[in-house]
Amino acid sequence: PILGEDDEGTMIELDAAKVLSIPRHIKSQEVVRRGFLSNFLFQNISNVFGAPSVVKSIIEKIAPSNEDSISRREAKEPITDVPVNEKGEIEIPTELVIGETQKLFGDKVYKEIRDDLDKHIDSISTNDDYAAIGSQVDEFAKLAKETVKEKIIAKAGDEFGLTQKAQNRIEQQINKDIDSSFDQMKSDFEQQAKIAEIELNKKKAAAETQHEMDEADAEINNKLAEAKQKLIETIDKSIEKTAQEKPAEVIRQIEHIKAEKQKRNNEDLIRAHLRGFSRTIPSFIMAYGDRGLKLENFEKYTEDDVFLEVTGISEDDFCFLRDGGDFVNEETGQTEHFNGNLFNEVVFNDAISEFLNKKEELANYFDESLSKDIFDYIPPQKTNQIFTPRWIVSIMVDELENNNPGCFDDPNNTFADLYMKSGLYITEIIKRLYNSNGMKKQFPNDKDRIDHIISDQVFGMAPTRIIYLIATNYILGFDNELLKNGKHNFVEADAAEASKNNMLEELVEEHFGNKLKELGK
Repeated sequence: PILGEDDEGTMIELDAAKVLSIPRHIKSQEVVRRGFLSNFLFQNISNVFGAPSVVKSIIEKIAPSNEDSISRREAKEPITDVPVNEKGEIEIPTELVIGETQKLFGDKVYKEIRDDLDKHIDSISTNDDYAAIGSQVDEFAKLAKETVKEKIIAKAGDEFGLTQKAQNRIEQQINKDIDSSFDQMKSDFEQQAKIAEIELNKKKAAAETQHEMDEADAEINNKLAEAKQKLIETIDKSIEKTAQEKPAEVIRQIEHIKAEKQKRNNEDLIRAHLRGFSRTIPSFIMAYGDRGLKLENFEKYTEDDVFLEVTGISEDDFCFLRDGGDFVNEETGQTEHFNGNLFNEVVFNDAISEFLNKKEELANYFDESLSKDIFDYIPPQKTNQIFTPRWIVSIMVDELENNNPGCFDDPNNTFADLYMKSGLYITEIIKRLYNSNGMKKQFPNDKDRIDHIISDQVFGMAPTRIIYLIATNYILGFDNELLKNGKHNFVEADAAEASKNNMLEELVEEHFGNKLKELGK
């Protein structure tokens, strides 16, 4: 099945044809709408089960997304091996089935099944009422099903802790096989009896003496006896087959159920890890992205250390998941090849383009008609990159003004955010200054006013490289010229760490001292 999400983000099964019919632009919009947490970004996750252990170890290094319904304990669990073939389909090894069957049942169950069923063959062999034999076969099939249920399924279910639903599922499959086998036996016998009856009627119709009629009766009775004997032999073989094969068949089904469950658990875990990676993509686009950014060159846009810090994996790890490559199998010591292709390139690239469209659409934060900002499409990260919502920022700035009336009218006032995350606080300050009547009087020209605000009034520190890039790209993104000329007072520096060490004043002096002196501060 193909897994997707409903409108509330709950995982549901999707019809493959419907998924394939979804237009590309709709998929990419859905990816962006969910903050790059949509499963459309990934190829068939089942392929991971047949992948080398090095692939699983890379995925395990990625912190799972908070949006996935797995516990912290589950998130730390390894991606266990599931027996699958090259197509990613579950395939239980024969040696496992043989070992588990012998361990649970041994040879005793074979004898018990034979003893239970053998004694009922005599009731068929001694019955000369051929018309009633078909009913006896039905009863025998019923007995065989009850025996298998009691001696094999129930015992195996208790041993492996199967739910009643799972036991019923196995029982239904076993019963279907037994019914099919005995229905065929009964059909073959009844067909031979019917042919014998037709032959008997023909011979009696042609008989001219009682002796000829008696001979016809004897001949047909012999044929019926042969048919009955063949039926008994077939049933005996069926008993043999049931005693020998059904224990292993039940074990195989149980192992298949266990593998299915583990596969689903693993898929949830793998999906959570991969979605944990995908949640970082908008941050990278925001920090480094332009129209040339694609899945194929993603790592060339980012910085190695930043990529590792944000995603938990190296750029080489990412390239291996994307492109594949040779690796040494730890078990065999042999060099093998992994094909990669873990990401859906078409959807990935379309989603990047859609995000950039959204970024440009929302870039002008001076436009009061915009009800959202780009950070509505960037999920919180595993690092300290958690963005304060705009409505809270607005309240903060309102409080600042309430406590400092007229603060935005004075072109000599300076404002600082020493621990920027998104830059939203600074942009709200810039908006208030830009729209201030006092500032408009001092700087009637819009460009002069914004240049003064950016160069002389707002200051900021961002704790990490990627947050610095995100914040400055957002604050200055409405004007490419401002972004390029570098005439701003935003720096990469960890004020929180400096504050812990009682070094905050020194950090501010180091980065802003000369500028503040220039401004007479």
